Amino acid sequence: MKESYSLLVWLSLVPIVLGCSLSAMKEVSFGLGGVTGAMTSNVAFVLRNIFSKREMENLKDVDGINFYGVISIISMLYLAPVAFFVEGSQWSAGWAAALANGYTPLDLVKLISASGIFYHLYNQSSFMCLDAGISPVSFSVANSMKRVVVIVSSIIFFRNFVSPLNWVGMAMACAGAWLYTVAKRRSG
Repeated sequence: MKESYSLLVWLSLVPIVLGCSLSAMKEVSFGLGGVTGAMTSNVAFVLRNIFSKREMENLKDVDGINFYGVISIISMLYLAPVAFFVEGSQWSAGWAAALANGYTPLDLVKLISASGIFYHLYNQSSFMCLDAGISPVSFSVANSMKRVVVIVSSIIFFRNFVSPLNWVGMAMACAGAWLYTVAKRRSG
């Protein structure tokens, strides 16, 4: 995006990344496939933000909401066949397992619909923020703070146990976000 950041801004990202990693860590043992998938997802998310921001600046006649709508339609057209090919054979087994666990078909439709609606609204608000002038890096920092909020919410509402290491991670991520804000203001 032809933006340059000061060394302080770059250094402020380190505690955010380490803090989010520590706050989400449940156990020391982990699978390489899970880590690879998570890292791939994170890189894809950041690249989506960068390229979407660039294209929104190039396409002055298209606002963030409409840009997201076009991307969603195109994504569905090429990912729906892939999802059907890769996972389609497992859909009926998953549906049957959910019914066996006490869910009714109406419950499942409601849950799947709510999940889709909230995910759509989350992404729509993301594109509105990018369209409003927030840089992709600032947006990624805010998104990483969302993970800390989700963990704190799970503690409050579900009474999930959180280890001291998780608390240190959350504090480190919040401190990193504060350092990022200070560094961005100073670099002007």
